[in-house]
Amino acid sequence: MAVSLPEVVEELLSEMAATVREGAQISDEHLLSLKFVFGPSAIQALDLVDRQSITSISSPSGRRVYQVLGSSGKTYTCLASCHYCSCPAFAFSVLRKSDSLLCKHLLAVYLSQIMRSCQQISVTDKQLTDILLMEKKQEV
Repeated sequence: MAVSLPEVVEELLSEMAATVREGAQISDEHLLSLKFVFGPSAIQALDLVDRQSITSISSPSGRRVYQVLGSSGKTYTCLASCHYCSCPAFAFSVLRKSDSLLCKHLLAVYLSQIMRSCQQISVTDKQLTDILLMEKKQEV
């Protein structure tokens, strides 16, 4: 079963992506909608995108993870395919309290995909596994 975002979020991100594909800039209306849906996380996510803090790491098998250099200087791993981030805010605000739809890191991943500003790195499957295992060790 595929994990999906709420319809309003999917629609907003889809509209923004279409705007960028057409060669236009993201409108103020879209930015205001982002702020309305995500609150302060929207501005923080846009700041992460502006600072080019998002890196897409892909392997030959087609697996892809994202690493986001957070404002604290710590790097978080995001899995866009299942809407997951390793940051404490995701665990607390998104999963535990259900206060937020996404954390700023995961929103930054989606926005960087739309704006085509994501850094790209290709690694072997073994290297990608090592990256994920290293993340797991840091959590413990």
